Amino acid sequence: MALTSTVRFGSQPVSNAKQYRISHWLSQIRLSNFRNYQELAITIDKAPVVLVGKNGTGKTNLMEAISLLAPGRGLRRSGRDEITFKKLGRDSGNDSPASKIWALSANLTTNITDWQIGTGISEEGKQRIIKINQQIESQAMLAHICAVSWLTPQMDGLFLDSPNSRRRFLDRLAIAFDAAHSGRLSRYDKLYRERNRMLADEIRDSAWYQVNETLLAETGVAIMATRHALIEDINRTVHHMQTEFPKFTAELVGGGSELLHKIPAIELEDRIRQSAMQNRESHNTSMMGPHMTDLYVTHSQKNQLANEASTGEQKALLITFILAHAQLQSDRLNKPPLLLLDDVAALLDPWRRDALFEACSALAGQVWYSGSDERSFHSLKSKAQFFYVNDGSIN
Repeated sequence: MALTSTVRFGSQPVSNAKQYRISHWLSQIRLSNFRNYQELAITIDKAPVVLVGKNGTGKTNLMEAISLLAPGRGLRRSGRDEITFKKLGRDSGNDSPASKIWALSANLTTNITDWQIGTGISEEGKQRIIKINQQIESQAMLAHICAVSWLTPQMDGLFLDSPNSRRRFLDRLAIAFDAAHSGRLSRYDKLYRERNRMLADEIRDSAWYQVNETLLAETGVAIMATRHALIEDINRTVHHMQTEFPKFTAELVGGGSELLHKIPAIELEDRIRQSAMQNRESHNTSMMGPHMTDLYVTHSQKNQLANEASTGEQKALLITFILAHAQLQSDRLNKPPLLLLDDVAALLDPWRRDALFEACSALAGQVWYSGSDERSFHSLKSKAQFFYVNDGSIN
């Protein structure tokens, strides 16, 4: 069953959404006390953006700022205090409360309306706040308005990394279609930690375990169903893509995920509960659930698992995944993401680099590229806007 979501623009449904091809782009960005940017203001048009500069000058920092225009902790998963302005690798030297307050704002422009989005740390420096058109809003409301997707060098090893990294990657993509998925993940994690703590303390309260494991089973199956629906949609999208990048088939394995299309969800919940109870009674703390699931990706042309492919092919498969997800958001939600490709083009062969530029040009959301060698973007010279980054300044 495919993921479903009411097509909305902002908080309002868009009638006859398929008649419109909504474009999203940032027309202005302002930063204050953000990483190595003490102050920054740039104006942009809807064309692709190329950030050029030496390593360490702030290209990724700007992309991180853009990633915080969507729900979550951004492309670096940084804590609030890590983002505060620093100079030459040291604190700015000002310990006043104001020096710890970072902020960013952006104008999200579309062919229907404009939004002013701001986020940063409260004046007390204790929490992150979000404002949309000057009004304090929730991350859920932000998710209705702005979508951001990204690919960074740190993600290149995804297929060789831990299963937890692949689950986190998949969940981030799923939240774009089901904002409630984030809450279910948090709830499941809390319940799972509570169960482990009770087991470690050797607490014998069967009624408590029954309630806990019932909630774990219900929440866990909902998480697996959302992931499974996304994988079905991604596979279908990849199958129909016209691309120079390798196609693949993705599947979820472990924790009971492979049973979703074989038995009813309520039966899977019962199996998880029974498994948890039986393991607990035999002094085995493990149990079935989404925390045991892994993402397997198979190169379609080579019939080869992604973790067995070359480094270059792994990167190409990951690009296919991100492009398919961006296309799916545009087609399903009519909400194309801002796509951030940090230092992606430089390591591609020239023919594949041009294929990436061509594929991205077909997307309705603004695409941001970064790199240290301007020559990598030669074919975009007449199609993109170039910004030159130098130690926290841009021109």
